Amino acid sequence: MTPLAGSPNTPLEPPERHSTRQRTVSPSGQAARKSARIIGTGSYLPEKVLTNSDLEKMVDTSDEWITTRTGIKERRIASPEEPTSSLATEAARRAIEDAGIAAEEIQLIIMATFTGDVLMPATACLVQKNLGATRAAAFDLSAACTGFIYGLSVAKQFVLSGFYDTVLVVAAEKLSCVTDWTDRNTCVLFGDGAGAAVVSSQGEGPRIIGEYLASDGSIYELLILPGGGSLHPPTHQTVDQGLHFLKMSGREVFKHAVTCMVDGAQKLITQHNLSPQDIRLLVPHQANKRIISEVGKRLGIPAERIYVNIERYGNMSAATTSVGMDEAFRSNQFNPGDKILLVAFGGGFTWGSVLLEW
Repeated sequence: MTPLAGSPNTPLEPPERHSTRQRTVSPSGQAARKSARIIGTGSYLPEKVLTNSDLEKMVDTSDEWITTRTGIKERRIASPEEPTSSLATEAARRAIEDAGIAAEEIQLIIMATFTGDVLMPATACLVQKNLGATRAAAFDLSAACTGFIYGLSVAKQFVLSGFYDTVLVVAAEKLSCVTDWTDRNTCVLFGDGAGAAVVSSQGEGPRIIGEYLASDGSIYELLILPGGGSLHPPTHQTVDQGLHFLKMSGREVFKHAVTCMVDGAQKLITQHNLSPQDIRLLVPHQANKRIISEVGKRLGIPAERIYVNIERYGNMSAATTSVGMDEAFRSNQFNPGDKILLVAFGGGFTWGSVLLEW
């Protein structure tokens, strides 16, 4: 009688992890010391542009008011036919192409978002289907605006452990779906977009040399999307109360964002025995131009070494840091040894940083 799979007589074998790449093995048979590198990046922004002038026709605001307080001039808005998975898929395709690999070589997809297509299944699984990444495991990661930082950190651990060789990290948000377009204090801030990075132990690209993650859930209510979960399931009442739109205590969030982003950046600078002068480029979360300026001032990093694109895209949550990194890589000239520091802050509260070496 043939034993059933999983019975005491036939222990289950772990699933095979496919890869077309060869793993370097030392003479002793142990895997050689690995590094985690970003070997490809990509980003995608929807075609529709919503300007401050457009918003003047929608709510009681002005271009001068928005620009002075946020630094934002315009943002991108996805069409009704573009769910978050579509934005993520296009950014991922570009990152995979940039890495010079096939989708079948991706072994894990980490999707950073809080505006997934559906609550279940994970949007990462839909991206996997769209890409044809048939050998990849996939899961979503929820850390709000810090999602891409958290995702890179998780990807690095998988790669350094040897469990996977090639991991795709995607950060995508369709914030237009959870924005109250009658609230002039919040609707001017947000936009849609996606960015992606391929992290691998094989290939060329900037090395992830450090990461720092933090959170403080005691003040979670200052930045929250209240409705839709088990606390406030969707009902007529939650819809009428606007609980399915982002809620933010702007002044308090501003204060914590500056403090936490400075903390996240300074932690890695100190841990790696660096000075602010050693940071070739700071790529911060693009929440508010004044936040970015204050963070740079406190860190002692001049404006010319801080990447800023908020005037074109607004706050895209987890996608801001990934899009900023992709654009920076394509528009800046880096030399071997240059340090690039990513830092972000988001709901949770969560914050963190990633240090790259070119």
